[in-house]
Amino acid sequence: MTLPQTLSARLMRRAPILLIALAAVLAFIFFRHLVSLQGLEQHSHDLLALRDQHYLATAVGFIVIYTALVVISIPGSAVIAMAGGFLFGLFPGVVYNVIAATTGAVIVFSAARSGFGHELAERIETRGGSVARMQQALKEHQVTVLLSMRLIPVLPLLVSNIVPALVGVRFWTFAITTFVGIIPADIIYTQLGAGLGAVFARGEHPNLHILFTPEFGLPLLGLAALSLAPLLIKVYSKRRG
Repeated sequence: MTLPQTLSARLMRRAPILLIALAAVLAFIFFRHLVSLQGLEQHSHDLLALRDQHYLATAVGFIVIYTALVVISIPGSAVIAMAGGFLFGLFPGVVYNVIAATTGAVIVFSAARSGFGHELAERIETRGGSVARMQQALKEHQVTVLLSMRLIPVLPLLVSNIVPALVGVRFWTFAITTFVGIIPADIIYTQLGAGLGAVFARGEHPNLHILFTPEFGLPLLGLAALSLAPLLIKVYSKRRG
């Protein structure tokens, strides 16, 4: 393969993740204010009417839009998940939310893995040093680490979806841990969204402060701690040995 062909092949592999990164920057600058509970409240009647008249199309459209928003990592994923609960109830709303969030994350991961992940992971492993040791540690405990990242979503979406690709996490490990790890938080968000209709009917204006109260935050912290248990046990066993 000639040099121009090699450069062209590299560019083609990196084009998807570069386009996603560009779209993420533009979305953050121009559209982040559009995803809000206030916007959901303003358009609630129209959205419910659309759902009642064209349920299947609304459900498919919601999943596609949610997936696209996850791909471009626009802020406000909790609001989108709550919109799923508002429109479709806890069930099947949580199913739609989990499908969309997982699909979007997998698309970003795959684009990053194809564009940069393989080459970067190989370079880190070849060069050795502290970064390589950190990479190896992540590989050895990737299920535990990825589950913890999902159970307590403190990292930005783009970071949590790209970093695993750059350190060589396997595709199916990422996909499965993402699917399983987002379920608890999505259940909470979807349940909150399912109650928005009553809030709107009372003329109240909801906010996301409830997500930081102990009754919602502590269960997620407990699940994250549970996911770390195998890693802690392994470290403790090595020290005793």
